[in-house]
Amino acid sequence: MPGQVITTNTTNTTTTTQTTTLCKRCNTLEAALTVRNDALCRDCFTNYVHTKIVKRMEAFRTRHSAHGEEPLLLLPISLGLSSLTLLQILHRHRQSQRHRTGRTGFNLRLFNVAMPGSDSVLEGKKLDAVRRAYPHYSLTTLPLDTVFLPSSCHDSLSRNEKGAAQKALARLLESTPSATSASHVLSLLRTRLIVAFATSNTCEGILWGSSTTKLAETILAETAKGHGFSLPWAVTDGLSPYGLPFFYPVRDVLKKELISRLQLDENAALKEMVIQEGVTKAPPSSKNTSIDALVKQYFESVEEHYPSIISNVVRTTGKLEQARWNGAQRCKLCQLPVDEALLGINAWGGHQETHQEAGQRDAGLCYGCTRSLPTDAIPFLP
Repeated sequence: MPGQVITTNTTNTTTTTQTTTLCKRCNTLEAALTVRNDALCRDCFTNYVHTKIVKRMEAFRTRHSAHGEEPLLLLPISLGLSSLTLLQILHRHRQSQRHRTGRTGFNLRLFNVAMPGSDSVLEGKKLDAVRRAYPHYSLTTLPLDTVFLPSSCHDSLSRNEKGAAQKALARLLESTPSATSASHVLSLLRTRLIVAFATSNTCEGILWGSSTTKLAETILAETAKGHGFSLPWAVTDGLSPYGLPFFYPVRDVLKKELISRLQLDENAALKEMVIQEGVTKAPPSSKNTSIDALVKQYFESVEEHYPSIISNVVRTTGKLEQARWNGAQRCKLCQLPVDEALLGINAWGGHQETHQEAGQRDAGLCYGCTRSLPTDAIPFLP
């Protein structure tokens, strides 16, 4: 397991000896930790994580684009460890490309969504640290309520427009019936804002910083919320229904491995940028706890002793085929394509009936979003 100490002390009445384990890859340096049953030194472990991520960027090698025509990719940063590790590694990868060939295979644009209830002062300090570390990349941050405004207004918002957007988001969240519903709505709106920003800034793809662990959490949570049909787009590289390709370069790295990398990193810059997460504690009551929080707590415990389970969940889901609904109607909340006969909550029942009341179809929500949002709140949607 990442972070496991692998030194052994042998003591008797006359002598005390300490045996050390050499790195399994270089066979030279002392192993610092075990990774998926392999003892690795710090350098080999760092290279292991770097290679895992860079291999997922094969489509953006320098040979695939002419000089001056490198694709612009959007990297949303939540200021969490995963997205900032991705930024650090991609920056070094671009430096390596430029050193070898004189150019890079892609360009980056950074984007941060300020979520409701977040610590704006702390996030502001962390974003300033990101700008200092990566001054060559454009970094934009927008509040989530900006999703209620036209993309053309994002760069010049008046006070009245900001106030109206804040009220619209508050009204929508007040209409959600549970913590799970509110969490689901916030996540979907965040995705929509990121896609809208990428589209308006002519980005040719979005790089999501989700680790293997985060993807497994998404798979289980979205399935439990009735939104499982979205998984082929939510965890797999390829063209999304939003018209932009989605890429998941960190999908082969566990969250615990990212934590170990941070602990072994001698460069303090990354630590200054990351907002550290504590261990998810069991809630005293499940009434106000979202499915997302429960799933996160579950996979934190699974990852500690059975990391292969997490990898298998993601690998198996990656084999799902995307549904092909040509001309399908789009859900008014998640904006994903859904066959008209499957709109509403009844159409997804075990009886598989396709006939339901016209009112539910007219509401225009998929099954998962119907469970999260009351029909009378649909007019509040952006």
